[in-house]
Amino acid sequence: MEDFRRVADSVAADIASGRLRPGERLPAQRAFARSRDIADSTAARVYAELARRGLVVGEVGRGTFVRAAARAPHPALTEPAAARIDLELNHPVVPEQSALLGAGLERLLRPDVLDRVLAPAAVPGTGAAREAAASLLAAGGWAPRPDDVLFAGNGRQAIAAAISALVPPGGRLAVEALTYPVVKGIAARLGVTLVPIPVDEQGLNPAALAHAYPAAPFTAVYVQPVLHNPRGTTMPPERRGALAAMLGHLDVHAVEDRVWAFLRADAPPPLAALAPARTIVVDSLSKRLAPGLSVGFAVAPPPLSGRVAAALRSGAWGPSGFALDAATGWITGGTVQAITEAKRADAASRQGIAAERLAGFAIRADPRSYFCWWDLPAPWRAETFVAAAARRGIAVTPGAAFTAGSAAAPRSVRLGLASPPPETLGGALGVLAEIAKGTPDDTPVD
Repeated sequence: MEDFRRVADSVAADIASGRLRPGERLPAQRAFARSRDIADSTAARVYAELARRGLVVGEVGRGTFVRAAARAPHPALTEPAAARIDLELNHPVVPEQSALLGAGLERLLRPDVLDRVLAPAAVPGTGAAREAAASLLAAGGWAPRPDDVLFAGNGRQAIAAAISALVPPGGRLAVEALTYPVVKGIAARLGVTLVPIPVDEQGLNPAALAHAYPAAPFTAVYVQPVLHNPRGTTMPPERRGALAAMLGHLDVHAVEDRVWAFLRADAPPPLAALAPARTIVVDSLSKRLAPGLSVGFAVAPPPLSGRVAAALRSGAWGPSGFALDAATGWITGGTVQAITEAKRADAASRQGIAAERLAGFAIRADPRSYFCWWDLPAPWRAETFVAAAARRGIAVTPGAAFTAGSAAAPRSVRLGLASPPPETLGGALGVLAEIAKGTPDDTPVD
């Protein structure tokens, strides 16, 4: 009987040469055994060996497929590291999501459906898409009117359109003193000046918002009331009510970013429930599902809807028809809910790893989120700690990336927990704890 490794080598050569293409389905194991004149048990060992090498992937009920891309190497946490562990970007992926998403795409591959979804998509989407999005975005007893939902290519584009609709070039936008870094870039490109507003353990301070307005009048405020990135805070009801009242008092609007709110099954309703005429709610599917195929949402009240839609069109920030139709099917078919529940469990598990590996340090995090805010021990500064971590192959984000305005950067870093495999994450956090227990002199920077 031919050794199974030699058969696996032959299949591997076909993959390397392109005779077997990425995504191509291999024969069923029995058919493969007959074609190679080997036993069924040997064929099973061949497929297992190909999977071990990262060349194929098996999907329950569908078969075995040539992997679309080689598996990325994981660093050994030695110095120097051969590859980087990324604790900067947060791309949560759970094992079951690819099979669930793949099943939802099958109907789109019918020629009649494909002709329709490859046509240009409108910013208001379709009636089915608006109904699906409205059900997805509902929270805490609040649900948007389907006719108020607009679509973007992703959440960043939805944020850009909302800011563009509310703040003219040369105008001002209030933000939390620690804010989403992408907003800083969007503001710079739109010619908008940021006005940083102090925050506390309950989030943005409405009194501080009122105090800042006379010296630097702004027309809108960008805010993350639920699972704030990077601090992980969620505004309690009293604070949300005070902020909603302050919007009316100052006659300004809010752009509320709820991209991470899905991780809380008990997420409170948005500010739109309290200040419906003054709040644009933005969200997306990138964190819920996958960053490579996303749809952004902007829920705008009727007086603002036309302005937001115009900004989406003029910025070429509208959705793709394929992604919009796929998202509608994933939402109505239960795929989004299934993946959401899996990611909630995954985030909680990763926070448990972080709590164990970083015990004793000043860590701020919601146990349901995918990130931690670490106030570093003296004598560390964020920049020297980031450099020390990089020497061990670990990328973390310095607090300066989130700092709005000219305020001094905090002696803190943000740790994104979503991207590495759990065992790799645990090892990386252990190395960071080891670094933090020393001093910058222990890890010289070249």
